Amino acid sequence: MNKFQMENDGISHIVVPGTFDPVTYGHLDVIRRARRFCPRVTVAVAASVGKNGTGPVFTIEERVQMVRDALQEAWIDDGVDVSALTGLLVDFCHEHGAGGVVKGLRATTDFEYELQQADLNARLAPDIESIFIMSSPELGCISSSVVRELASFGSDVHLLVPPSVEKKLQERFGA
Repeated sequence: MNKFQMENDGISHIVVPGTFDPVTYGHLDVIRRARRFCPRVTVAVAASVGKNGTGPVFTIEERVQMVRDALQEAWIDDGVDVSALTGLLVDFCHEHGAGGVVKGLRATTDFEYELQQADLNARLAPDIESIFIMSSPELGCISSSVVRELASFGSDVHLLVPPSVEKKLQERFGA
């Protein structure tokens, strides 16, 4: 079998990776939609120590718990696990038996970045598929960095994040 011939075995487990600092309704939309076409989803909360030149606002343990709480609030925790990701994504996929990675795309800038990552992952692990989901139009403007900035100024973020996440942001930023 050459590299262009495929076995028709399907993918029964996918990973949705991200920093989730914090998890937003946009993230939950991607996870919910990924779960619609795959029976098992693992949300991989990445350490991302040097993201954007700074570390994340919340610890990896806090972010894992926020994702778990948000999934439960959104009623999308059936068939969905949450784990910390501290190494390479492709290694995480192999260790967890996942055959694909799902990434949400909001704009062309997301696409350019994610395409580079997908190309690199394909070189490292050609058995792991990269799958892209376009964001829902009403959620495309939401990013964790925007949510953090708004929350740091005491702005209302209840339309952008689940109630449990809003509470954590208020605790963190004293709003």
